[in-house]
Amino acid sequence: MIILGYIAAVLMGMVLGVIGGGGSILTVPILVYLMGVTPDIATGYSLLIVGATAAFGAVRYFKEGLVDVKASILFAVPSIIAVYLSRAYLMPAIPETISFQSLTIDKNLGIMVLFAALMLASAAMMLKKAYSKSTPATQVIEKKQPNIGLIVIEGAVVGVVTGILGAGGGFLIIPALVLILGMPMKNAVGASLFIIALKSLLGFVGDLQTGIQLEMPLLPLMLVATFIGMAVSTKVAGKLDGAALQKFFAFFTLVIAVFIMTKELL
Repeated sequence: MIILGYIAAVLMGMVLGVIGGGGSILTVPILVYLMGVTPDIATGYSLLIVGATAAFGAVRYFKEGLVDVKASILFAVPSIIAVYLSRAYLMPAIPETISFQSLTIDKNLGIMVLFAALMLASAAMMLKKAYSKSTPATQVIEKKQPNIGLIVIEGAVVGVVTGILGAGGGFLIIPALVLILGMPMKNAVGASLFIIALKSLLGFVGDLQTGIQLEMPLLPLMLVATFIGMAVSTKVAGKLDGAALQKFFAFFTLVIAVFIMTKELL
């Protein structure tokens, strides 16, 4: 299972590099079900693994001039603040068991169920986009004046999601950049990697502050595996059919979400 986990980590790095998101919704299940890490610790490890891998990929996009640093920082600042506060203060404050009248929910169970719900939402959004009528290639996306208020709110929401679930939030970041800022898709992928790297790594600082234990050699080997996947993605990204890849990833995400729900609730 350990070897399978590292192979899956390579695939995760490839997915993150090609579509600018989706890394965390694969990393946490890999860590929990293949590596035997508890969900609350796995969300912290996911921040480090996805953040470092996203930073590695963002460098390539930056060198190609595809990262709008100003717009990215505008989105990233509230997200960074939210993820740091979530990891440093909100997560430690959540009790190990949460009671609602006669219903008692274990913290780790709640994390995994919420994570599966996030995956279902991600799959639904990707499938909706993949099967919607394609925009003609010759159509130019109009550059919009940024709505700072919406960007700040979106950034903060994504930051809280990242903090609680260890999810980078690329599937939320990219639509925001495209729809609110009118950013071309390829630029949005580069910006998404840049933003994910910033907020995920800072969120992990919150974990270090609370005394998270770093498992060796698991973390270094996971980082190497995801870096390999990201490096491969830089070579093959231009040769892949984006629409087909998006559909495949959406269905794969859907299957993983159903698996998690079934395993945790039945």
